[in-house]
Amino acid sequence: MTGSTILYGKPIAEATENEVRRRAELLRNRIGRAPRLAAILVGDDPASRVYVRNKEAACQRAGLESHVHRLPTATSEEDLLSLIEQLNGDSNVDGILVQLPLPESIDERTVLDAIDPTKDVDGFHPLNVGLLAQGRPRFVPCTPLGILELLRSHQIDVAGCHAVVVGRSDIVGKPMALLLAQRRPAIEGGPANATVTIAHSRTPDLPTVTRQADLLVVAAGQPRMITADMVRHGAIVIDVGINRVDGKLVGDVDFESVREVSRAITPVPGGVGKLTVAMLLRNTLSAAEARAAATSSAV
Repeated sequence: MTGSTILYGKPIAEATENEVRRRAELLRNRIGRAPRLAAILVGDDPASRVYVRNKEAACQRAGLESHVHRLPTATSEEDLLSLIEQLNGDSNVDGILVQLPLPESIDERTVLDAIDPTKDVDGFHPLNVGLLAQGRPRFVPCTPLGILELLRSHQIDVAGCHAVVVGRSDIVGKPMALLLAQRRPAIEGGPANATVTIAHSRTPDLPTVTRQADLLVVAAGQPRMITADMVRHGAIVIDVGINRVDGKLVGDVDFESVREVSRAITPVPGGVGKLTVAMLLRNTLSAAEARAAATSSAV
């Protein structure tokens, strides 16, 4: 099957930014300030610096305020937790994110657990994960949420389909599986009611599992690990991977071979990546709107 549909993320990301800009302006007129995101970057990881700059630029385009707290690699866990406590108590901060990975001297779980769940716009706090598992999400992790928007935008219905998610991270794999299996869509008109299999590096005979997928979501962190012989003809393939090989960005899917057998496929770059940042903007706006509503009702 040559010439499968390429699922680009940029148009959806731009539409989301426009929606956020419109709603942010309405909220600014009502409460006297723009929604505000506080980001924390610890250390000098090059990829993390790029991600944070992209988030800053997206906030500016969408009419959100952002402030990045750039901390040295030697920052102690105690000092980081103290900053998070300060941001939790700041009524002018609506969303908080800690850019991962953190230095090895800092326990990631302890830090993420310290964020106020109502400001946890990455959706990683255990309370928010629990709400997602119960089918009543407050904040959906940004990459899985972007994939939902991608599927909805292209009117891809997964109800009754067999979805295989390759990867079991707390950031993508696990929440993606939960979202696809939901009885009710996490976003209006979005995908739900799929039969979901989670596969990973310890899955015996992975190609046999992936060939069963009507929808294949790959977030394993291994460049070009999914090849055409591992994909069912006519499957929809969502590639979450971002890997640098010989100076070039590639995904976890061998794009050129898999596009020959798939019905639709996301490119890398140009697919899911831009949607992740767009969904962060949406979550931050939603947090600000919820805080404004709570404040108004308390008056």
